[in-house]
Amino acid sequence: MKTGRTRPLRVFDILVPPWPPTGKTNWFEFYSAITRNWNKLKGLKNCWQIWKDVQEIIRRIRKYQGESTVMQGPGNNDGAHPYATMAGKLDSKLLQALKVMEFEYMTPVQHRVLTELPSWRSDCLVQAKTGTGKTLAFLLPTLHCLLQGHSAPPRGQVAILIITPTRELAQQIAKSCDQLTSQLARPLECHIAVGGTARASALARFMKGAPSILVATPGRLKDYLSEPSTAEKLSNIQTLILDKADTMLESGFLADVKRILQLIPPKSTGWQGMCFSATVPPKVKDVVSVVLKPGYTSISTIEKNETPTHERVPQYHVLIPSVADTFTTLASLLNLEIKNSSKIIVFGVTANMVALFAAAFSQGLTPLKVFEIHSRLSQSARTKTTALFKEAATGIMFASDVIGRGMDFPNVDLVIQVGLPSNGEQYVHRVGRTARAGNDGRAIILLTEAESFFMKVNRHLPIQPHPQTDAINAGTSSCADAVTKAMYSIGEETKQRAYSSYIGFFAGSGLLKQVRLDKPGLVQLANELAIQGMGCPEPPPMDKKVVGKMGLKGVPGFNYATGNDLNGDRPARPRGRPGNKTRDVLSPGAGQGDRRGSVSKNRGGRRGGGRGGRGGRGGKPRAA
Repeated sequence: MKTGRTRPLRVFDILVPPWPPTGKTNWFEFYSAITRNWNKLKGLKNCWQIWKDVQEIIRRIRKYQGESTVMQGPGNNDGAHPYATMAGKLDSKLLQALKVMEFEYMTPVQHRVLTELPSWRSDCLVQAKTGTGKTLAFLLPTLHCLLQGHSAPPRGQVAILIITPTRELAQQIAKSCDQLTSQLARPLECHIAVGGTARASALARFMKGAPSILVATPGRLKDYLSEPSTAEKLSNIQTLILDKADTMLESGFLADVKRILQLIPPKSTGWQGMCFSATVPPKVKDVVSVVLKPGYTSISTIEKNETPTHERVPQYHVLIPSVADTFTTLASLLNLEIKNSSKIIVFGVTANMVALFAAAFSQGLTPLKVFEIHSRLSQSARTKTTALFKEAATGIMFASDVIGRGMDFPNVDLVIQVGLPSNGEQYVHRVGRTARAGNDGRAIILLTEAESFFMKVNRHLPIQPHPQTDAINAGTSSCADAVTKAMYSIGEETKQRAYSSYIGFFAGSGLLKQVRLDKPGLVQLANELAIQGMGCPEPPPMDKKVVGKMGLKGVPGFNYATGNDLNGDRPARPRGRPGNKTRDVLSPGAGQGDRRGSVSKNRGGRRGGGRGGRGGRGGKPRAA
């Protein structure tokens, strides 16, 4: 809303869609609107007017919902159907747990599942957008049936089997399950079977425990079912739930899921099938025919003519002058965008590039708190980061595609992708991390000129030039010194891994032709990124075996190193390069010395001042 010059800016002018609300709205949307626009709201001066505006908004919401003072629990978005109406229908301990969790109202998908299924043991296909409460929609009826003793299996055998595409989603579901059963005199055991964790210890706990619920990713579940002793614990399942079926099957798990369906008891044994999905592509329909019996109930909370998220989110591209300008362009973009966005996710092309972004921007390049999540981190670190970023009102998370599909982070108002996605589908799933649960959001992709073919190949995506591209490019020069300083403080090993992964991404993705590069050109481009972008004095050392595995044996331009030289942190020695005014500094080493004074296993030696072997703080690698 444009404001006139005769009155000061008010709360109503900042919160969009127009406030005070005149139609359907709720407390969660109000909270989300305030969170998204907090930086703007802090600038308002008239405290009395702010108070009056907020009171008017509260009055309108209460009028719509017909309530007095009770606020809606987090994550719900339909105030018309309180859980209290399920008294006498839903197990009392589950209702008690919902109160403890501060969930007052059902979301539309929860209400429809709990009221429209012929029975809570019925097969169903439920279509709903991510972030609308699907987890409780399938946990509540299945847990109720288990607690009521409806065909419960012998103790120690799994009754409810939930398959989901990622480790993080599995952990989210298990946490919700533990919360819902927390009020029971003897809480049900919910176990997780996911990759990326210690298989032996997890399997031992599963075998020794008395699991009633198992939440698993397809690969690890298939592994469990391949062992007779483990499969025995899954021989009496009562309910099979496929969560985010479209994401799971489109992510390459179709073969695993089909194999799992062959290894569990046949459908004729009577287990219930529940399939939850945002979309119903052909792959989902193929599996539905096996998981659900004919005549299953179909529920959809998505309007037939509703525009998909990736089509309604404003999307922009920024062309980076050269690959060496990646870091300064991102810094300039963030300086501009944080004026309007307070919770941001930045995707990188590889896990090690993400680690480098996070390391650099943690050095004061952004006022927002920096989070980091990618496959190179331990599962416990990823779990902790996921929880912290979910709870954070503001922040910037640098991420790989471990969160690209299905993860729900509240109030993310901007997604930035740095570099090429593997394909259009990956791009869409990343965009889907914003504008969730009815909130607004935007998406921006940073590409070099050579990578701009992505927009031509994906013409159906509504990606427009960023309206402030000139300002972003102009701001790179003012960010250069800060980026150089940040890179100076980062260990050489972090840069070497990012450099190697960048080469590996293009060498193994089949994208070289599309970016009009041959193999020597790729190495030259990566060297430019390392020297002018990361501040390395020379290309980071590469192991010949690694280069060979990339299919780049004999390609010129590499700085080869022996195993002892590789990855050692090296001294900081400023080094001028023609035509490069700012990005010409080598980062200092940070490794600890070993006794022999040689560089091995990423550690320096004593002779170099206790922090490096040959050459002091990490040793200079030998060029081939």
